[in-house]
Amino acid sequence: MTTDNKRFVNRDLSWLSFNSRVLDEAAKEEVPPLERLKFLAIYSSNLDEFYRVRIPVLMALKELKKKKVIGKSLAKKGILKHAKKIIDQQQIYFGHILEFSIITALKTENIYLQYGGSIPVQLQKQTQAYFFCTIAAYIEIIYPEKQAFFPKNNQLYFAVTLTGNSTSTLAILNIPSNQMGRFFSTTVDDKQYVIFIDDIIKDNLQAIFPNQSATAYSFKVTRDAELDLQDEFTGDIASEIEKQLNQREFGIATRFLYQPEIPEETLAQLIDLLQLAHANQMIGGLYHNLSDFFGFPSADKQLKYPKVPTYRLPLTQTLFATIIDRDVLIHTPYDSYDTVLRFFNEAAINPEVLEIYTTMYRVAPDSRIMHALITAARNGKKVVVFIELKARFDEANNIKWAKMLEAVGIRIIYSTPKLKVHAKIALVKLYTSQANNLLGLLSTGNFNERTASTYTDHTLFTANTGLTTELDALFNYLNSEQFGKQYPKIPFKQLLVAQFNLLPAFLQLIDREIDYAKQGKPACITIKLNNLEEETLIDKLYEANQAGVNIRLIVRSICRLRPGVIGLSERIRVTRIVDRFLEHGRVFIFHNLGIEEVFLGSADWMDRNIYRRIEVCFPVHDAQLKQQIRDMIDLQLADDLAAVVINKQAQNVRIKPTRNIRSQEMMYSLIHKQLLQL
Repeated sequence: MTTDNKRFVNRDLSWLSFNSRVLDEAAKEEVPPLERLKFLAIYSSNLDEFYRVRIPVLMALKELKKKKVIGKSLAKKGILKHAKKIIDQQQIYFGHILEFSIITALKTENIYLQYGGSIPVQLQKQTQAYFFCTIAAYIEIIYPEKQAFFPKNNQLYFAVTLTGNSTSTLAILNIPSNQMGRFFSTTVDDKQYVIFIDDIIKDNLQAIFPNQSATAYSFKVTRDAELDLQDEFTGDIASEIEKQLNQREFGIATRFLYQPEIPEETLAQLIDLLQLAHANQMIGGLYHNLSDFFGFPSADKQLKYPKVPTYRLPLTQTLFATIIDRDVLIHTPYDSYDTVLRFFNEAAINPEVLEIYTTMYRVAPDSRIMHALITAARNGKKVVVFIELKARFDEANNIKWAKMLEAVGIRIIYSTPKLKVHAKIALVKLYTSQANNLLGLLSTGNFNERTASTYTDHTLFTANTGLTTELDALFNYLNSEQFGKQYPKIPFKQLLVAQFNLLPAFLQLIDREIDYAKQGKPACITIKLNNLEEETLIDKLYEANQAGVNIRLIVRSICRLRPGVIGLSERIRVTRIVDRFLEHGRVFIFHNLGIEEVFLGSADWMDRNIYRRIEVCFPVHDAQLKQQIRDMIDLQLADDLAAVVINKQAQNVRIKPTRNIRSQEMMYSLIHKQLLQL
């Protein structure tokens, strides 16, 4: 029997390998400089979330092991230490990429990012004016020896050592990047200079602390971000989450990050005064929160990826009329997201639409979809919206929209504390003189027009009665608010719905390929996921491998399956694609003796998706649309430029280019060819 260690890769180490792959993209000199900065921002943002969400788990497991509450197998021996070592190595690599590669590349384009050192003399009058006219409005001065101070989560601060006419030796200043942006930009003699506001504050410390000698050292504290909702909670979930959001800023410190030059005495004083003894104390760089590179102030289009064509669905009639005639499938961002917006907009103004149902997980701050729903309600239509208030880090935005929708009479449904609704579905009830039609929208991605330009997803529009009647049954279930109670089991035949039939359906689909392989017939499974973690499904793939099924996986992030192990997974090939867009669509293809079954959906194969969420995967019936998915997946499987291989020993193994295929770059011509066939 193969040990668990050989069967399953640790999820946290696998995720760190994905973030390492993001860094690799930032290191590529062929990637435009501003895009490379964006990849550094993605890496930094990802790592902050890791410290807010996963490090607390590893710390808790370590403590439970010490107290002998759990055994070694659950404690994930050495994982916390190993993770810290990997992160330290990545941080060194991060600094090397930025300082010795990207900053140099920007200089060749006359963009000077001031990274350390003094602000150039010729800019000091401008930066001083910016300090007094703008930055000073947000500066807060705290003396932690005299007043209570609790650093907020992931916010930037200076620890300022003082000597001279003062009874205090330490002060703390905030760096107000969350209120005014991180960078100051100016152009002098055709050269753009970009300066961190951190440096402008340091350059003007004398104005804040006159008659004193002041030296500033940057730091930040990262805190546990998990919401602590109990299953038994029965009150108003929205108000409870609002309370917990307020408490999130005061969660357990999981990381204390500080710049290298800070004196030991000052460091010890900070740790004592801010009660950070149990946090992971880490030496960082001169600047923290480099996810702020998302807002780097340069509009030079030459230094970004060139704008690419976005294909708009050719329509000779309304979208609703087209959907009634045939299924429609779009692939964003290669196809325009306007089709999704049009679906909700047509529903809002069409007099024959009487009812609209939808789920919302991550909503754009300025969502046109939400405005369409508000318009629909004002136009007298019944609108029911399931808003997931526990979408991590989007809770406040979702609460804002829920209140706006309720204000116009829209029925809002919330899930129970321990059950998220992650499905991306909508249903419109269209009553005409000829017939009553149910029009369904099922997607792999959130209904969010802002993120749709960077996430690759698939969205199906259908009037197929088998799919839409089951969608109607699912919305009736959500509308009942009887989650986990004695609601009659819905006999889904086409939709795969977590909490109902999703897990057994996937197991049966794999079993069918196993049976074919045992009979000596062709058997193949092709799956694309964001994350592959759940052990029952991984074990079933191992079983399929041992039966002779060929398995091809594309897994962007966490992959706990260990491919290439003789007798366990030698027929399983796993690749990872990190490129311009974030691969987000989930695709499941089962060979079925050549009569392929193709499913798309919202569900990754993770414990949380399978057991603690409402997820929906859906079949693609139309032969032409199935071929579209097959062509796209085949192109991604052939990628040898942006893809890497995950094997039994490593997770980012470079592929030797033989065909020079970069699938995202070639996808536009493929989509265009498919549109010509419609």
